[in-house]
Amino acid sequence: MTIRFIGSISAAAAMTALLSLAPAAGQSGVPKAGDIPRLADGKPDFSGVWDHPRVGDVTKDGKGCGSQNKGCTQKGNGELSFTAAGLAQWKDENRFDYSAYCQPWGYTRATQTEYPVEFLQTPKRLAILWESNNVFHVVPTDGRERPKDVEPSWMGTSVGKFDGDTLIIDTAGFNGKTWIDTAEHPSSDALHVVERIHYIDPQHLSYEVTWEDPKSYTKPITNTRVFTRMPPGTELMEWWCMENNKDLLGGHLVSKGPR
Repeated sequence: MTIRFIGSISAAAAMTALLSLAPAAGQSGVPKAGDIPRLADGKPDFSGVWDHPRVGDVTKDGKGCGSQNKGCTQKGNGELSFTAAGLAQWKDENRFDYSAYCQPWGYTRATQTEYPVEFLQTPKRLAILWESNNVFHVVPTDGRERPKDVEPSWMGTSVGKFDGDTLIIDTAGFNGKTWIDTAEHPSSDALHVVERIHYIDPQHLSYEVTWEDPKSYTKPITNTRVFTRMPPGTELMEWWCMENNKDLLGGHLVSKGPR
């Protein structure tokens, strides 16, 4: 497993140069049509390596990028409204961190780690590449509807569409084995996730995610965040959680990887 450090003078200088050319992150104004990268069909092109906030608890606000760049923010949901089943899961003292066994973190929790994410986009597809565990997810953006009956999975099944310059990603079909965050807020196989992504300026993205899970919560959960483009030339590193990555301490498994 590789741990990323973004602290060199060259990286800092590159990011300073980038930010000096762009408006401040989080401003409310919509960028001009010609100011943001676009595909050949005119849709916004989100391709690039993006730094983002580490979100260990979706209820809380936060600032700071996972890889120590500038401009990332996180607006939490506040107190969650559990169903009886959700509350029972939340209070279950016997639950365990499945990621300690190198099982997948799940779709949105992967985006909430401290590691960068890369978007690779064409007019008909968006590929999401996570540095954490070097996993990927493909989102069709060709106008198709999300299938009604799919095989439940860790990452779910996604479709994307544009509303103006905002990309909306609709994902469902989860297996109910993941948490929403590292704080261990539960989810079920009824989880439905909607993400909305648009440019604030060429170097910053607005990212809003909404979770709906009628088995676990009586109200939707929403987070809004700002992603920062990483310096030119940044590449994702190799990061693996290998099976049996553990210590034996008093007879208990202890994860060696970050949560």
